[in-house]
Amino acid sequence: MQGKTAFKMSNIGKEKEKWWRPAVFAEKIPHLEKRARLVSGIRRFFAARGYLEVETSALQTSPGMEVHVKAFETRLYDVNREDFAEKRLHTSPEIAMKKLLVAGLPKIFQICQVYRNAEGSTLHSPAFTMLEWYQTGLSYRGLMEETVEMIRAVADGVIHWRDQISDPFADWQFISVKEAFVQYAGVDLEAVLEDYDGFAAAAQQADCPAHDGDTWDDIFFRIFLEKIEPQLGHPAPTILYDYPAGMAALSRKKPEDSRYAERFEVYICGMELANAFGELTDAAEQKNRFVHAMREKKQIYAENYPVDEDFISALEYGMPECSGIALGVDRLAMLLSGAEDIRLVRADM
Repeated sequence: MQGKTAFKMSNIGKEKEKWWRPAVFAEKIPHLEKRARLVSGIRRFFAARGYLEVETSALQTSPGMEVHVKAFETRLYDVNREDFAEKRLHTSPEIAMKKLLVAGLPKIFQICQVYRNAEGSTLHSPAFTMLEWYQTGLSYRGLMEETVEMIRAVADGVIHWRDQISDPFADWQFISVKEAFVQYAGVDLEAVLEDYDGFAAAAQQADCPAHDGDTWDDIFFRIFLEKIEPQLGHPAPTILYDYPAGMAALSRKKPEDSRYAERFEVYICGMELANAFGELTDAAEQKNRFVHAMREKKQIYAENYPVDEDFISALEYGMPECSGIALGVDRLAMLLSGAEDIRLVRADM
């Protein structure tokens, strides 16, 4: 087993033990060495494929437009320290990178710190490292294959994590969301896409009963988290694809079946590692989605973020057909080094 560390035996994260004490920090060193080799391998992979590495600003008007993600807020002052603009630290570099696609860069990647407030667990950190890459003219199916190749390029064997194994060099599992619901939960998702009562009844049958006040999405994620996610990513990695259109985020709907979106996620050993889209290029639809998401955010959390009108203008100008993916570098480092806590693969926590 490669460098597996049982979190319950770890000194990392104990309140009385400072991470910078040499005796505590020593536990991190093999994981940090593995992480450094991983990041170097990522850069070699993309350089060999003709990608340009870019760096975009962490300060954004729209930090990311997900309903349940909370951004860090700050103020950008003018040189006289009088006037200021409200800014936020990006939760993803996605919007900024897509502007670069409009500007004419066809193949780009970025490894950067991103920031998400109100988060913290063995798998989550308020500041973490994201890898994102985009290619114009590449279908989301093509991106799936490139993702497999990237993981194989940086892995050095079978992955052992939390008593599970996943072999990235074996045949990966490719399964649609609707197939996963049938296979692992016995739920015919397609029959209840627009039927809340039917979905609630199916959830009851699957031993995942709906709660008072649940939305359709709440039922979806309850079934998904309890019945499906633990089954994914072992004994080989899983690509879960074609989410219901209501969960499209920044992906486009499938041209051949608009009930679903060109979105996929990568799982290894039950851990969600990456989220990818056949990217939406329609400016009007994208703005409508942002407005709807921020309206929902306001209802749930009493806050929302402004739409980046510059991004909408860029889409109106014309973003080429493309696909893109966001992958958690810290999580991949955890998988490759066997670390069970994200703090073991981050130097300053």
